[in-house]
Amino acid sequence: MGKLRASGRVIEVYLVGGAVRDRMLGLPHDDRDFVVVGATPEDLIAQGYRQVGKDFPVFLHPQTKEEYALARTERKTGPGYRGFSVHADPDVTLAEDLRRRDLTINALAEDEQGNLIDYYGGQSDLDDRVLRHVSTAFTEDPVRLLRVARYAARFAELGFRVAEETMALMRAMVQAGEVDALVPERVWQELAKALAEPKPSRFFDVLRESGALARLFPEVDRLFGIPQPQRWHPEIDTGIHTMMVVDMAVRLSPDPEVVFAALTHDLGKGTTPPEILPRHRGHEQRSVDLIEGLCGRLKAPRRFCELARLVARYHGMAHKVDELRPGTLLDMLQGLDVFRRPERFEQGLMAFEADYRGRKGFQERAYPQGERLRRLAAAASEVDVSAVVAAAPAPAEVPARIRDARVRALRDAMRDP
Repeated sequence: MGKLRASGRVIEVYLVGGAVRDRMLGLPHDDRDFVVVGATPEDLIAQGYRQVGKDFPVFLHPQTKEEYALARTERKTGPGYRGFSVHADPDVTLAEDLRRRDLTINALAEDEQGNLIDYYGGQSDLDDRVLRHVSTAFTEDPVRLLRVARYAARFAELGFRVAEETMALMRAMVQAGEVDALVPERVWQELAKALAEPKPSRFFDVLRESGALARLFPEVDRLFGIPQPQRWHPEIDTGIHTMMVVDMAVRLSPDPEVVFAALTHDLGKGTTPPEILPRHRGHEQRSVDLIEGLCGRLKAPRRFCELARLVARYHGMAHKVDELRPGTLLDMLQGLDVFRRPERFEQGLMAFEADYRGRKGFQERAYPQGERLRRLAAAASEVDVSAVVAAAPAPAEVPARIRDARVRALRDAMRDP
């Protein structure tokens, strides 16, 4: 940071965005971004910076490798988040650069002496715990709608809320079809980040309030208002249950794959025939089918989709482990791939527990089924497969003999309390 000179011009460097915001909130802030005012790309390259931005000039510091972006303005040229022309010029001021940012709390800067520069009321909104857009240019980039929802999930425990006027703009963006122009990869990127936030349910709450949830994640949106038996689900509403489950999943595991599985485990309840409500017979397979469609549409990574399908298929069985026959239990363990991928089995157990405890009045209860499943899986895994193979009279009999040995091991283990 500081002032540099190039061709008689003064170049000023400012710390901007999240690092300033998080310092003021008393949060860790390892990543730092800088804006350079008064410079050209040639000025920075001459001083050893390496250009990495394609759509606009971003440079890496020669020593720290931190990002330095030239001050710039943007003009809307088409739909979606790609429809922009970028203008970076030494005449662009810091105020002009900060004005194009999404939220006032992200439009803060510091000079080299650490003095706060706040053109748009970011400090007041931090104090009041408000997520507020900087200008009406907010509506030009639909990704910002997802980002606001994600910040709501990140800062929910600090009491942040979305400003009414910002929510009104978000609704207008949805009604204008702006979110329909988002590419699947960008939607997935924001979703995956939201699943790692402290309260991911707020991400979906904000999207639902704006109308974007029905456009981007209709499988989740249709869960709200669908009843479940009060005996098992005191919260009744399937959408509320799902939100409780994703928040519980984050509590139990920082793994976004687990949280995605928690989010999608009951999608099939949104398509239950009305005449059988509040029961949801067959929702497990319907959930698997909907996960296939959701993952395909969002181009989600395979590992997320595989775990989600398994959790959707087996969560009901896991809760009733003590009622299962040894052969049925083995089928579930094999389906969860416990013998080849025990780490996936552990992910599944976290999602099962989140589902069990993500209910009104159940949040602090134990989930003994988890330890029971671990113990039974360990018993089945202790079968000496090589000895079974050696004793088989013919190769064709090996699979059945291995199964029989594992069923016996499970039967013995299930007799123990």
